Amino acid sequence: MRKNSKAYLVGGGIGSLAAAAFMIRDAGLSGENIAILESAPAMGGSLDGAGDPVNGYSMRGGRMLTTDNYECTWDLFKSIPSLQIPGKSVFDETVEFNAEHKAYSMARLVDRRRAKVPVSSMGFSMRDRIELLKLSEADETDLAASCITDWLSPGFFETEFWYMWATTFAFQPWHSAIEFRRYLHRFVLEFSRIETLAGVKRTIYNQYDSLVLPLQTWLQGQGVRFVADCLVTDVEHKTVDDEFIVTGLHCHRNGETEVLDVNDNELVFMQNGSMTDASSLGSMTTAPAKLNKVFSGGWLLWEKLAQGRPQFGKPEVFNSCIAQSCWESFTVTLRNPAFFEQMLQFTGNQAGTGGLVTFKDSNWLLSIVLAHQPHFPKQPEDVQVFWGYSLFPDRIGDFVAKPMADCNGAEILQELCGHLRFDLETLTSANCIPCRMPYITSMFMPRSRKDRPLPVPRGSKNLGFISQFVEIPEDVVFTVEYSVRAAQIAVYELLGIDRAIPPVTPHDQSLRAQFEALIKALK
Repeated sequence: MRKNSKAYLVGGGIGSLAAAAFMIRDAGLSGENIAILESAPAMGGSLDGAGDPVNGYSMRGGRMLTTDNYECTWDLFKSIPSLQIPGKSVFDETVEFNAEHKAYSMARLVDRRRAKVPVSSMGFSMRDRIELLKLSEADETDLAASCITDWLSPGFFETEFWYMWATTFAFQPWHSAIEFRRYLHRFVLEFSRIETLAGVKRTIYNQYDSLVLPLQTWLQGQGVRFVADCLVTDVEHKTVDDEFIVTGLHCHRNGETEVLDVNDNELVFMQNGSMTDASSLGSMTTAPAKLNKVFSGGWLLWEKLAQGRPQFGKPEVFNSCIAQSCWESFTVTLRNPAFFEQMLQFTGNQAGTGGLVTFKDSNWLLSIVLAHQPHFPKQPEDVQVFWGYSLFPDRIGDFVAKPMADCNGAEILQELCGHLRFDLETLTSANCIPCRMPYITSMFMPRSRKDRPLPVPRGSKNLGFISQFVEIPEDVVFTVEYSVRAAQIAVYELLGIDRAIPPVTPHDQSLRAQFEALIKALK
């Protein structure tokens, strides 16, 4: 174990923050020997949340949490003090909050008639059941590089189950059959309660303020150095006895580029790829700009490292088709309780208890969720915030004659009110900030086993990868857990930490879980 090592983390997302915490907590590294280099002005990566009641709040998304899974995440946050409740951990406050605000959706799907769709049945035909079972039991080598549509018939994609599963986890029919299978196994408990989202857990506030900020605060107290507005553009390296060794980092900051020397006994952890790379915000009067990886350079570092090194993966598998990985979200700030009151009357759910409401027949496949208020720590009592997203932003709307990708915030609200049959006056005080994310489901792209590197690639002496684009058996991407687990694996391996990493809980091996899933599938 290299207790006196220095470590550099490229990217300031939840994975890097978790890696820093594991190095301090489990390896005894001094926080002063750890530096986190982030190209953005703030830490947190995809777990963002910002704004104010005057200019509007904005968050690109919110990851689903459960306490039945997320083993590494809770292993970490049991050690991180809450910023809201003295003497409690982040885990403690989250459990207590969800005990008080239990999720149980009563309007999961809404159809074109504005009717709540009965969802006690999954809508499967016998053919759907047989094909779904075949896919779930297939070996990943047989599923390699195939799409969900290669295994399931067209009728499956019109079932109530598909609409709920797809919008809960953001799957598209053309996405990876491997990842879809992994989700069926990893979240088998959610399969049986997908219509109510009863297993979903939320944080007290948005996930930046409830997860990122407490972790960052704790790390700052340990002396960790945070270097914002610092873009790492290249990695210097050497090869000695077939070992890949990082020797320097090219950092662009304040208009200048400098080389940060890295010694052989120092460590580098890199975020390879980003699902929120090239994101852009719009406003009530403008649509988000249509950016791609060329504008941001977020994939460039991984692409350079992977050239001629198959053990570092294939970034082109994930970032080469925006049409298959893009969707758009929006955050709405209100100064009038009318919308929340009408949603309570329509759905029967108090804000924070209902989860997603999906308009299943909408061209955009539009969903919204009303979180418990306040959703930001300093949010005034007379202000409300809700979030929504669309899986098909390239389609013409039902009430607005243009694709969502070309819509400003006002037009998105017009489309939403059309599906709800709410008067536009309900949202007269609203500020809607749309967000386009061209690579948001890039990690769901069809892949083979060697397309993603291991957290510590074969032959690497001092480089680890921490992201949604590494290979971890059994676990699923597009979760906080995946980034945290990747961080724990990479840190433990490079530092030789003799402590067991919490395993993926085998809920899919539980006879009770299997029986409940069978009953649900037969309804």
